[in-house]
Amino acid sequence: MVRVITISREYGSGGAAAASALAERLGWRLVNESLLTEIARLARVDRSVAARYDECVSPWFHRLMRALWRGGFEGAVARVESDFDADTMAALCERVIREAADIGNCVTVGRGGQCILQNRPDAFHVSIYAPLEIKLPRLHKRHPGANDLESIAAEMDRRRADYIRRYFGQDWTNRHLYNLLVCSSIGIDAVVATILCAAGLRGQTATSAQEPHSDLTEPSRANK
Repeated sequence: MVRVITISREYGSGGAAAASALAERLGWRLVNESLLTEIARLARVDRSVAARYDECVSPWFHRLMRALWRGGFEGAVARVESDFDADTMAALCERVIREAADIGNCVTVGRGGQCILQNRPDAFHVSIYAPLEIKLPRLHKRHPGANDLESIAAEMDRRRADYIRRYFGQDWTNRHLYNLLVCSSIGIDAVVATILCAAGLRGQTATSAQEPHSDLTEPSRANK
């Protein structure tokens, strides 16, 4: 039985919006970039370290972090506070993703979830992509006034590929990392329906979840 879904996405493909809609449909928790802000808060690093991440943090993440790492985790991050860097952030993100998967009923977005949870039999891994013409409206909203949106999208995808290569030794585009590859040109609703069907969750609804869906995604980032 699938208890966690990882979403990898091309920049501008609408993958984060699909993940949010999927989590809402299932009544599952959404683990997205806001977890990085929460990690930075707990690690007591300067806000500038997390400036590129969302500032909206779900109360569920506060409860998750306190429940899982009371004492041990906060003591650990205190020890790395003085030399907090990208490697430290990546390591803490991996730990959060693993612990969230252990709790179950969650949808994770990016940060190598497809690699971190690759060997979990209850994890289902999805890659969402789109042609440039589908990405452009989202990219215009995200980068108003930008002239070369194609280059912006390519650079973001390159950074994500570099992240996967550096921390997991994997090729981000390797189709064998995923159970499903889906093009968002079919529409977000159809993407969600496709994932539910492929993961064997088509009949599951939010009424079966223990708690309401926690949407951690800031509207401007939901179009990623």
